[in-house]
Amino acid sequence: MYSIRQYRNRIEIININTTDKRWNGGVMSIFTGAGVAIVTPMKANGEINYDKLAELLDYQINNSTDAIVICGTTGESATMTEKEHIEAIRFTADYVKKRVPVVAGTGSNCTKTAVELSKEAQAAGVDGCLVVTPYYNKATQKGLIEHYTAVARSIDLPIIMYNVPSRTGCKLEAATIAKLVKDVDNIVGVKEATGDIAFATQIMYDTQGDIDMYSGNDDMIVPMLSIGGKGVISVLSNVAPEDTHNICAEYFAGNVEKSRELQIKYLELIHSLFCEVNPIPVKKALELMGFYGNVRLPLTQLEPAHTERLKKAMIETGILA
Repeated sequence: MYSIRQYRNRIEIININTTDKRWNGGVMSIFTGAGVAIVTPMKANGEINYDKLAELLDYQINNSTDAIVICGTTGESATMTEKEHIEAIRFTADYVKKRVPVVAGTGSNCTKTAVELSKEAQAAGVDGCLVVTPYYNKATQKGLIEHYTAVARSIDLPIIMYNVPSRTGCKLEAATIAKLVKDVDNIVGVKEATGDIAFATQIMYDTQGDIDMYSGNDDMIVPMLSIGGKGVISVLSNVAPEDTHNICAEYFAGNVEKSRELQIKYLELIHSLFCEVNPIPVKKALELMGFYGNVRLPLTQLEPAHTERLKKAMIETGILA
């Protein structure tokens, strides 16, 4: 069921039941399992707290996370200046030192900016880029094809498209995803966050399974794995990295019942982590665990009633005593 392959400077175990896309003679799957959509710790004055980010990175790696995804939605990238965005990516790549793959969020609603961020991420030494669909100004499907093609052709890294229309107002259709994966060698995957398993299944049908699909919803990890998904890019992993990893690892090992049990165990906590706009709840959860919980405006602190719900769910899952 598993084989071992060399991935740049490290050995990783991969599930050989999925189709690994090949590009320039090399396997381009970035990771299999649970990649944490890591928060960005902020100081009280709003500056990025790199000491606390280092603590979180070590915590994740020491607790079995399969990849670090920096500067995504959960990382509050939309509130960062381009300079901060690049600095956070560089710091993470330098600090992680290839212990696990690092995926950099480099999407923008401006194609030129997405290209520039992606080039900087490659220069920083990351293993791949996560590129969200253009938001607010949006695009037609033709525009999305041209956008992603331009970003992909600007770098020599694998790209995961990020489809989250509930936040962006812009949806990659299954046929568009299939065309991009077929026509652009280093577009290898999609973080699928529509919350629609039928749509995700359509993507697998249209691509004939030749895509690395990651669930963008923590409450749908097992369903996505069941149709051939590679894993999850996870908010839950911030507070439960080992068990989120185990949901995937147990499934890939054939222990579907154990995977299912873990998925269900964390359902209320997952819902609690989205009781307000992400990453407000997960930052509060990390604060309750002894990490840092500041957010940047326009985000605000979690409401007291929601904090109590979150605490209860964390106690029920054993994260808090």
